[in-house]
Amino acid sequence: MNEGWRIPMGQTLYEELGGEAKLREIIDLFIDRVFDDRMIGFFFRHADRERIKEMEFQLTAQFLGADIEYRGRPLDEVHAKHPIMGGQFARRLQILRETLEVFQVAEPIRGAWIAHTESLRPLITRDRGSDCDPILAREKAQDPSGSPSIAHVLKKET
Repeated sequence: MNEGWRIPMGQTLYEELGGEAKLREIIDLFIDRVFDDRMIGFFFRHADRERIKEMEFQLTAQFLGADIEYRGRPLDEVHAKHPIMGGQFARRLQILRETLEVFQVAEPIRGAWIAHTESLRPLITRDRGSDCDPILAREKAQDPSGSPSIAHVLKKET
């Protein structure tokens, strides 16, 4: 079994959270909010929502100590083609915080979950900051080369 984070009395954070049913409920709302978010939802316009929910469930369950294997591709490989900015990473993290609050997730679990998510930042984005330029991000998402448009460059210079 994956040792994961443990709380007193030998339970994993996964068990303390309430197991599979509770985690799936949290993940469902979280991913729905991410997909529907105006700031970051466009990254998911061609993604399979149910598949993303399953991958997020596996990844989180494993981290929380469940005997569940993450069967997705490596996170850095999955996110490499997406021009995710630090502010967009921060937005997803904020949605996670809000979702955990809605479900009144206990502080030890919430803190560990947020810290773990933050530790994944280098695998998700090369942008270490938390700024976000939604126009540039949208252009990069539409242009696989990742080069900003001349209009955006000129706008930045003025």
